[in-house]
Amino acid sequence: MQLRTRVPGGGTPTASRWGIDSEYGRLRDVLIGPIDHYTWQAKSNAVAARSMRVGLKFDREVALAQYEEMIAAYGQAGVAVHRLPAQEGLPYQLFARDSSVMTPWGAVITQLTKSYRRGEYAACLRFYLEAEIPIYDLVTCGNLEGGDFMVLQPGVALCGFSGDRSIEPAVREVGAWLKAEGWEFKTYAYDPYFLHLDVQMSMLAEGLAAVCVEAVEPELVTWLKSKRIRILEVSYHEAMNMGCNLVSLGAERVLIPASNRDLIERCRSEGLTVFDPDVSMIANGGGSIHCMCQALRRDPVQR
Repeated sequence: MQLRTRVPGGGTPTASRWGIDSEYGRLRDVLIGPIDHYTWQAKSNAVAARSMRVGLKFDREVALAQYEEMIAAYGQAGVAVHRLPAQEGLPYQLFARDSSVMTPWGAVITQLTKSYRRGEYAACLRFYLEAEIPIYDLVTCGNLEGGDFMVLQPGVALCGFSGDRSIEPAVREVGAWLKAEGWEFKTYAYDPYFLHLDVQMSMLAEGLAAVCVEAVEPELVTWLKSKRIRILEVSYHEAMNMGCNLVSLGAERVLIPASNRDLIERCRSEGLTVFDPDVSMIANGGGSIHCMCQALRRDPVQR
Protein backbone atom coordinates (compact mmCIF):
# COMPACT_ATOMS: atom_id res chain seq x y z
CA MET A 1 0.00 0.00 0.00
CA GLN A 2 1.20 3.53 -0.76
CA LEU A 3 2.65 5.08 2.40
CA ARG A 4 1.18 8.51 1.74
CA THR A 5 -1.54 9.81 -0.53
CA ARG A 6 -0.99 13.57 -0.27
CA VAL A 7 -0.47 15.28 -3.62
CA PRO A 8 2.14 18.06 -3.23
CA GLY A 9 0.53 21.37 -4.07
CA GLY A 10 -3.00 20.13 -3.35
CA GLY A 11 -5.68 18.33 -5.30
CA THR A 12 -5.47 15.13 -3.26
CA PRO A 13 -8.49 12.89 -3.99
CA THR A 14 -10.76 12.32 -0.99
CA ALA A 15 -10.63 8.83 0.46
CA SER A 16 -13.31 6.57 -1.00
CA ARG A 17 -14.40 4.89 2.26
CA TRP A 18 -12.48 6.33 5.18
CA GLY A 19 -12.12 9.91 6.38
CA ILE A 20 -14.02 12.78 7.97
CA ASP A 21 -14.95 16.30 6.90
CA SER A 22 -16.27 17.48 10.29
CA GLU A 23 -16.29 16.74 14.02
CA TYR A 24 -20.04 16.06 13.96
CA GLY A 25 -20.98 13.99 10.89
CA ARG A 26 -22.53 10.67 11.88
CA LEU A 27 -19.73 8.55 13.32
CA ARG A 28 -19.47 5.13 11.65
CA ASP A 29 -16.01 3.82 12.62
CA VAL A 30 -13.78 4.80 15.51
CA LEU A 31 -10.27 3.83 16.61
CA ILE A 32 -9.85 3.26 20.36
CA GLY A 33 -6.58 2.87 22.22
CA PRO A 34 -5.88 -0.26 24.30
CA ILE A 35 -6.16 -0.10 28.09
CA ASP A 36 -3.87 -3.08 28.69
CA HIS A 37 -0.90 -1.11 30.06
CA TYR A 38 -2.62 2.06 31.26
CA THR A 39 -1.47 3.63 34.53
CA TRP A 40 -1.53 7.20 35.77
CA GLN A 41 1.67 9.11 35.03
CA ALA A 42 2.20 11.96 37.52
CA LYS A 43 4.67 13.79 35.29
CA SER A 44 2.38 13.61 32.26
CA ASN A 45 -0.14 16.35 33.04
CA ALA A 46 -1.68 18.52 35.73
CA VAL A 47 -4.75 16.33 36.15
CA ALA A 48 -2.79 13.15 36.88
CA ALA A 49 -0.42 15.04 39.18
CA ARG A 50 -3.33 16.48 41.16
CA SER A 51 -5.10 13.11 41.42
CA MET A 52 -2.03 11.57 43.00
CA ARG A 53 -1.28 14.61 45.15
CA VAL A 54 -4.74 14.55 46.78
CA GLY A 55 -4.45 10.84 47.51
CA LEU A 56 -6.58 9.25 44.78
CA LYS A 57 -5.52 5.71 43.87
CA PHE A 58 -5.59 4.05 40.49
CA ASP A 59 -7.83 0.94 40.49
CA ARG A 60 -7.16 -1.17 37.42
CA GLU A 61 -10.32 -3.27 37.72
CA VAL A 62 -12.50 -0.18 37.89
CA ALA A 63 -10.69 1.34 34.91
CA LEU A 64 -11.22 -1.85 32.87
CA ALA A 65 -14.93 -1.92 33.69
CA GLN A 66 -15.32 1.74 32.74
CA TYR A 67 -13.45 1.17 29.49
CA GLU A 68 -15.85 -1.62 28.53
CA GLU A 69 -18.81 0.59 29.49
CA MET A 70 -17.54 3.19 27.03
CA ILE A 71 -17.04 0.57 24.29
CA ALA A 72 -20.61 -0.64 24.89
CA ALA A 73 -21.91 2.92 24.49
CA TYR A 74 -20.33 3.11 21.04
CA GLY A 75 -21.98 -0.19 20.20
CA GLN A 76 -25.38 1.08 21.34
CA ALA A 77 -24.87 4.09 19.04
CA GLY A 78 -24.13 1.82 16.07
CA VAL A 79 -20.44 2.74 15.82
CA ALA A 80 -17.92 0.09 14.71
CA VAL A 81 -15.01 0.03 17.16
CA HIS A 82 -11.45 -0.71 16.03
CA ARG A 83 -8.67 -1.08 18.60
CA LEU A 84 -4.99 -0.33 18.37
CA PRO A 85 -2.87 -3.39 19.21
CA ALA A 86 -1.43 -3.05 22.70
CA GLN A 87 2.30 -2.76 23.16
CA GLU A 88 4.04 -3.18 26.51
CA GLY A 89 5.86 -0.14 27.83
CA LEU A 90 3.35 2.39 26.47
CA PRO A 91 1.18 3.40 29.47
CA TYR A 92 -0.69 6.15 27.61
CA GLN A 93 -1.29 4.26 24.36
CA LEU A 94 -4.92 4.22 25.52
CA PHE A 95 -5.20 7.80 24.26
CA ALA A 96 -5.47 7.04 20.53
CA ARG A 97 -6.44 10.64 19.77
CA ASP A 98 -2.82 11.76 19.82
CA SER A 99 -0.86 9.39 17.56
CA SER A 100 -2.89 10.21 14.44
CA VAL A 101 -5.55 12.54 13.12
CA MET A 102 -8.09 11.91 10.38
CA THR A 103 -8.80 14.14 7.37
CA PRO A 104 -10.98 13.79 4.26
CA TRP A 105 -7.92 12.39 2.44
CA GLY A 106 -6.83 9.84 5.04
CA ALA A 107 -4.89 9.78 8.28
CA VAL A 108 -1.97 11.94 9.35
CA ILE A 109 0.57 10.13 11.54
CA THR A 110 1.71 12.57 14.20
CA GLN A 111 4.71 12.91 16.52
CA LEU A 112 4.36 12.61 20.29
CA THR A 113 6.38 14.63 22.79
CA LYS A 114 6.94 12.56 25.91
CA SER A 115 9.60 9.87 25.76
CA TYR A 116 7.22 7.22 27.12
CA ARG A 117 4.73 7.98 24.31
CA ARG A 118 7.01 8.27 21.27
CA GLY A 119 6.80 4.57 20.48
CA GLU A 120 3.04 4.80 19.95
CA TYR A 121 3.53 5.81 16.31
CA ALA A 122 4.64 2.27 15.37
CA ALA A 123 1.46 0.42 16.34
CA CYS A 124 -0.58 3.29 14.93
CA LEU A 125 1.19 3.18 11.56
CA ARG A 126 0.88 -0.61 11.39
CA PHE A 127 -2.84 -0.37 12.13
CA TYR A 128 -3.52 1.99 9.22
CA LEU A 129 -1.40 0.00 6.80
CA GLU A 130 -2.92 -3.36 7.76
CA ALA A 131 -6.47 -1.95 7.68
CA GLU A 132 -5.73 -0.41 4.26
CA ILE A 133 -6.80 3.02 5.47
CA PRO A 134 -5.12 5.75 3.40
CA ILE A 135 -2.34 7.72 5.07
CA TYR A 136 -2.42 11.33 3.95
CA ASP A 137 1.07 12.11 5.28
CA LEU A 138 3.41 11.96 8.27
CA VAL A 139 4.36 14.94 10.43
CA THR A 140 8.11 15.61 10.21
CA CYS A 141 8.64 19.14 11.56
CA GLY A 142 8.40 18.28 15.25
CA ASN A 143 5.74 17.44 17.80
CA LEU A 144 2.07 17.56 16.93
CA GLU A 145 -0.44 15.60 19.03
CA GLY A 146 -3.95 14.79 17.87
CA GLY A 147 -5.69 16.30 20.89
CA ASP A 148 -4.84 19.70 19.41
CA PHE A 149 -6.32 19.10 15.95
CA MET A 150 -9.97 19.35 14.89
CA VAL A 151 -11.64 19.10 11.50
CA LEU A 152 -14.09 21.66 12.79
CA GLN A 153 -16.49 21.70 9.84
CA PRO A 154 -16.22 21.10 6.07
CA GLY A 155 -13.42 23.25 4.70
CA VAL A 156 -12.22 24.44 8.11
CA ALA A 157 -9.63 22.91 10.47
CA LEU A 158 -8.47 24.21 13.84
CA CYS A 159 -5.17 23.34 15.49
CA GLY A 160 -3.88 24.53 18.84
CA PHE A 161 -0.31 24.57 20.08
CA SER A 162 1.32 25.35 23.39
CA GLY A 163 4.97 24.90 22.47
CA ASP A 164 4.96 21.79 24.64
CA ARG A 165 2.82 18.92 23.33
CA SER A 166 2.33 20.50 19.89
CA ILE A 167 4.78 23.03 18.53
CA GLU A 168 4.25 25.75 15.96
CA PRO A 169 6.54 24.40 13.16
CA ALA A 170 4.67 21.09 13.07
CA VAL A 171 1.30 22.85 13.14
CA ARG A 172 2.41 25.10 10.27
CA GLU A 173 3.53 22.05 8.29
CA VAL A 174 0.11 20.41 8.49
CA GLY A 175 -1.55 23.79 7.90
CA ALA A 176 0.34 24.22 4.63
CA TRP A 177 -0.96 20.85 3.42
CA LEU A 178 -4.59 21.70 4.19
CA LYS A 179 -4.36 25.21 2.76
CA ALA A 180 -3.08 23.68 -0.48
CA GLU A 181 -6.27 21.60 -0.53
CA GLY A 182 -8.28 24.83 -0.36
CA TRP A 183 -9.14 24.60 3.33
CA GLU A 184 -9.08 27.32 5.97
CA PHE A 185 -6.61 26.42 8.73
CA LYS A 186 -6.90 28.29 12.02
CA THR A 187 -3.99 28.15 14.48
CA TYR A 188 -4.44 28.93 18.16
CA ALA A 189 -1.69 29.41 20.77
CA TYR A 190 -2.53 28.57 24.40
CA ASP A 191 -0.93 27.95 27.79
CA PRO A 192 0.68 24.46 28.11
CA TYR A 193 -1.07 23.94 31.47
CA PHE A 194 -4.15 22.83 29.50
CA LEU A 195 -2.30 19.98 27.77
CA HIS A 196 -4.39 19.86 24.58
CA LEU A 197 -7.08 21.93 22.87
CA ASP A 198 -9.67 19.20 23.51
CA VAL A 199 -9.39 19.91 27.23
CA GLN A 200 -10.73 23.38 26.47
CA MET A 201 -13.37 22.71 23.78
CA SER A 202 -15.09 20.08 21.64
CA MET A 203 -17.87 20.07 19.07
CA LEU A 204 -21.23 18.72 20.29
CA ALA A 205 -23.20 18.93 17.06
CA GLU A 206 -23.39 21.03 13.94
CA GLY A 207 -23.13 24.66 14.98
CA LEU A 208 -22.76 23.82 18.69
CA ALA A 209 -19.61 23.49 20.80
CA ALA A 210 -18.75 22.97 24.46
CA VAL A 211 -16.12 25.56 25.41
CA CYS A 212 -14.43 26.54 28.64
CA VAL A 213 -14.69 30.28 28.03
CA GLU A 214 -12.73 30.93 31.24
CA ALA A 215 -9.74 29.05 29.78
CA VAL A 216 -9.60 30.12 26.13
CA GLU A 217 -8.63 33.49 24.74
CA PRO A 218 -11.50 35.80 23.68
CA GLU A 219 -10.19 35.76 20.11
CA LEU A 220 -10.96 32.05 19.82
CA VAL A 221 -14.51 32.59 21.05
CA THR A 222 -14.95 35.40 18.52
CA TRP A 223 -13.60 33.21 15.72
CA LEU A 224 -15.88 30.29 16.64
CA LYS A 225 -18.87 32.60 16.57
CA SER A 226 -17.78 33.87 13.15
CA LYS A 227 -18.19 30.26 11.99
CA ARG A 228 -21.78 30.30 13.27
CA ILE A 229 -20.90 28.04 16.17
CA ARG A 230 -22.97 28.56 19.29
CA ILE A 231 -21.23 27.92 22.61
CA LEU A 232 -22.38 25.98 25.66
CA GLU A 233 -20.06 27.17 28.41
CA VAL A 234 -18.21 24.64 30.57
CA SER A 235 -16.82 25.90 33.87
CA TYR A 236 -13.10 25.89 34.56
CA HIS A 237 -13.59 23.30 37.31
CA GLU A 238 -15.50 21.01 34.95
CA ALA A 239 -12.96 21.49 32.18
CA MET A 240 -10.09 20.47 34.45
CA ASN A 241 -12.09 17.32 35.20
CA MET A 242 -12.24 16.62 31.45
CA GLY A 243 -15.69 18.19 31.05
CA CYS A 244 -15.01 19.33 27.47
CA ASN A 245 -13.50 15.99 26.50
CA LEU A 246 -16.44 14.45 24.66
CA VAL A 247 -17.36 13.01 21.26
CA SER A 248 -20.12 14.01 18.89
CA LEU A 249 -21.70 10.84 17.48
CA GLY A 250 -23.62 12.76 14.84
CA ALA A 251 -27.37 12.65 14.21
CA GLU A 252 -27.95 14.86 17.28
CA ARG A 253 -26.21 12.41 19.64
CA VAL A 254 -23.19 12.90 21.85
CA LEU A 255 -20.96 10.84 24.15
CA ILE A 256 -20.19 12.72 27.40
CA PRO A 257 -18.49 11.57 30.64
CA ALA A 258 -21.09 10.81 33.33
CA SER A 259 -19.32 13.15 35.74
CA ASN A 260 -20.19 16.17 33.57
CA ARG A 261 -23.78 16.34 34.85
CA ASP A 262 -24.40 20.02 34.13
CA LEU A 263 -23.42 19.79 30.46
CA ILE A 264 -25.38 16.55 30.08
CA GLU A 265 -28.57 18.25 31.24
CA ARG A 266 -27.98 21.26 29.01
CA CYS A 267 -27.34 19.02 26.00
CA ARG A 268 -30.58 17.16 26.67
CA SER A 269 -32.40 20.48 26.88
CA GLU A 270 -30.96 21.23 23.42
CA GLY A 271 -32.63 18.08 22.13
CA LEU A 272 -29.46 15.97 21.95
CA THR A 273 -29.44 12.30 22.89
CA VAL A 274 -26.69 11.74 25.45
CA PHE A 275 -24.70 8.57 26.08
CA ASP A 276 -22.92 9.05 29.42
CA PRO A 277 -20.52 6.27 30.45
CA ASP A 278 -18.56 6.69 33.68
CA VAL A 279 -14.85 6.99 32.81
CA SER A 280 -13.71 8.80 35.95
CA MET A 281 -10.99 6.32 36.91
CA ILE A 282 -9.44 6.79 33.47
CA ALA A 283 -10.02 10.55 33.37
CA ASN A 284 -8.23 11.10 36.69
CA GLY A 285 -5.06 10.14 34.82
CA GLY A 286 -5.44 13.07 32.45
CA GLY A 287 -7.54 11.91 29.50
CA SER A 288 -11.16 11.08 28.87
CA ILE A 289 -13.58 10.04 26.12
CA HIS A 290 -12.25 12.28 23.34
CA CYS A 291 -8.64 11.43 24.20
CA MET A 292 -9.28 7.72 23.83
CA CYS A 293 -10.61 7.83 20.28
CA GLN A 294 -9.84 8.84 16.73
CA ALA A 295 -12.71 9.04 14.25
CA LEU A 296 -11.96 6.87 11.21
CA ARG A 297 -15.15 7.44 9.25
CA ARG A 298 -17.98 9.95 9.51
CA ASP A 299 -20.77 10.63 7.09
CA PRO A 300 -19.92 13.73 5.04
CA VAL A 301 -21.92 16.87 5.80
CA GLN A 302 -23.02 19.64 3.49
CA ARG A 303 -21.09 22.90 3.42
